[in-house]
Amino acid sequence: MKKAISPIIFLLLASFVSFGQILKPTTWSFDTKSGEVKVGETINLEFNATIDKGWYLYSSDFAPDLGPIVTEVKLEPNDSYELVGGITPIHPKKKYDDIWEGDITYFKEKGQFIQKVKILKPNAKITGEISFQTCTDVDGRCVNGKEKFVFNVKAAAASAVVPVPDERETVAISTSVEEEKEAADEVMASLDTENTKENEAVLEQGTEPVNTDKPAAVPKEEADTSIFTFLLGAFGVGFASIFMPCIFPIMPITVSYFTKQKNGKVKAVFYGFCILIIFSLMGLVTMSLGPTFLNFLSTHWVPNLIFFIIFILFGISLLGAFEIVLPHAAVNKIDAMSDKGGFIGIFFMALTLVLVSFSCTVPLVGSLLILSAKGDVWRPFLGMLAFGLPFALVFGGLAFFPEYLKKLPKSGGWLNELKAVFGLAEFALALKFLSNIDLTRHWELIHRNYFLMFWILISAMITLYILGFLRLPKDSKVEKRSFSRWGFAALFFAFTLYMVPGLSNKPLSLLSGILPPMPVSNIATKLEHPKMKQLPHGLQSFKDYDDALAYSAEVGKPVLIDFTGYACANCRKMEEFVWPKPEVLSRLQNDFVIASLYVDDKAELPKEKHYVSTYDNELKTTVGGKNMDLEITMFNNNAQPYYVIVDSEGNTLMEPLGYSTEEEFVAFLDEGKGKY
Repeated sequence: MKKAISPIIFLLLASFVSFGQILKPTTWSFDTKSGEVKVGETINLEFNATIDKGWYLYSSDFAPDLGPIVTEVKLEPNDSYELVGGITPIHPKKKYDDIWEGDITYFKEKGQFIQKVKILKPNAKITGEISFQTCTDVDGRCVNGKEKFVFNVKAAAASAVVPVPDERETVAISTSVEEEKEAADEVMASLDTENTKENEAVLEQGTEPVNTDKPAAVPKEEADTSIFTFLLGAFGVGFASIFMPCIFPIMPITVSYFTKQKNGKVKAVFYGFCILIIFSLMGLVTMSLGPTFLNFLSTHWVPNLIFFIIFILFGISLLGAFEIVLPHAAVNKIDAMSDKGGFIGIFFMALTLVLVSFSCTVPLVGSLLILSAKGDVWRPFLGMLAFGLPFALVFGGLAFFPEYLKKLPKSGGWLNELKAVFGLAEFALALKFLSNIDLTRHWELIHRNYFLMFWILISAMITLYILGFLRLPKDSKVEKRSFSRWGFAALFFAFTLYMVPGLSNKPLSLLSGILPPMPVSNIATKLEHPKMKQLPHGLQSFKDYDDALAYSAEVGKPVLIDFTGYACANCRKMEEFVWPKPEVLSRLQNDFVIASLYVDDKAELPKEKHYVSTYDNELKTTVGGKNMDLEITMFNNNAQPYYVIVDSEGNTLMEPLGYSTEEEFVAFLDEGKGKY
């Protein structure tokens, strides 16, 4: 009988679990591990996260306005303790995120945050809550969460130490339902009203003990191809820099120097190595400033304005208006030291090469260092390493085989043309920094189409310039258009044509992360209902679920509920790459009433619409709090993006859908329409 019952129980449990869709990919435990404590001592409050396989938790140490929801700890002040510094994440991972266009930090498997506090009374009670966001790249979902905590710390008076190990342990609120509610009521009664409202948009999750016996998951790390693209570009810019006019005079000097050296081939290798080292040191200086400084460069309006001005100046310089040079006295001193001979002389000869080339490579080097600050902390070093590699290979090769100098192309007007192309490209890149300021300040002045039109104009000008239809004062007339000239012109012309569809609100995957966000609508349409708002691609949606149901009854169409978030990267991906597909867009425009419900909307609900949730007994005062509560209580889900099709009475017509492909989304819409 036991053998027969066991499978039945297992199937019942499995079926019960399969219907539950409330996700809790991150669980928390709280501890102090501080040993004996005296009043006046400083201890560590530990916030330990256990993260499910395939998920990652955003850390706390990147710009909050970048996009994702950073982990945030709010402590309720009282006279039993005082804060010492801020919350500190312990060894998070870091990467450049193309969606958010900046550096993010995150944890996988396990994460830890430390908050230092000074104990002021024998019975210190520290309460608060931690808010966070956990996402997965497996199916594109994100889960917002918040969790309350209580630390009860009993400390001995400063004159004596009384060991109280058991009483001093951190207490988890949810040891039982009754204790959780009692502690939650106490915490909420003391929490500041403003802080409570700010956190309504995120889901409260109960505390669960961490299972330390569970083996750690080993997630599959994604290969970041963007760094390889960056390094390839840096290598290409370095190779192009070799053909600048200021470089050519150094070539015969190099050959002359090494033909007179004993053990010339060994010294030639050392020469190339020195060139590489000197360029790398430039990157190390930038890297040594640290990730905080680089993140400041990426997000703050002041450095972005400086970068914009620098790029404009670099562009003007490359167009021949003026030259950026180092003081001649400094260059001459270093050049004199290179005459000493030996390996020290070779090092200074390499340094002379870098400094002399400064006059025409600084715009490219400076641009590279600025752009590298947009990536992870090692990008400046690796970028300059890749930039210097062509110099090391070419000049080291000349020193190794002097006879190859005769085969290099002679300088001429084409070198000025190369500089002019780089100069025009600098103007295009400069606009990106101005766009960053516009986005962070919420001015909304640089529309995506304005950005594209400027880039299209620059790319078209480069095309015409290469073909000789546009000329600068110092340029010679193009008498004959070679195959290579036609080839480079074709590349820029193709890029120009590629950008044109973007003016009609088409997504451009090659420029994802560079262009400003997709505009709300490129079609001047009148709203079908006063409570609707414009969406991308000419779509319209309701902001309120009840309004969408009422309109559904009027027009006889099912409601597509779009549970989304402002900080949801995969929601933006769906809107930019799936929604505009003709098969999807036609269905969204004609067959459904859309309700886009943002779960992180901080807008305040009218007083009369405040209510206490039946799920967590919390007062809901914000639009986001209401939308999240709706997703949980009605559809048993707390991740975004999440799409639900209901009739005008709110009855679910079919299984909801998360992040998906075009084909899956079309099938989902068709099935929902068919069941309406």
